[in-house]
Amino acid sequence: MDLRGLRFERQRALPLEFKGLRIAPGYRLDFVVEGRMIVELKSVDSILPVHKAQLLTYLRLSGIGVGLLVNFRVAALRHGLRRMTLNQTSPSPRLPVTLDIP
Repeated sequence: MDLRGLRFERQRALPLEFKGLRIAPGYRLDFVVEGRMIVELKSVDSILPVHKAQLLTYLRLSGIGVGLLVNFRVAALRHGLRRMTLNQTSPSPRLPVTLDIP
């Protein structure tokens, strides 16, 4: 991401609030890119519903609209990408390999 000139944060803390009590940090986001996308990294045999739910929870709590779930335990990385939003999820073969964020 540095080589592309993208601003990003690693291990960004995401506090959790429960009944007015703030638990800090409740969660840690693997990467937040340009303040507009969460990238969650995995190395698992297959993406399970719990992994998708985790990313959707991060999206809801952070107010960020787009997330990318990346699974490195695949033969070709393009098969391990899943783009998610709060409104829908889609397989990522349609996702461009390069991220051109204005």
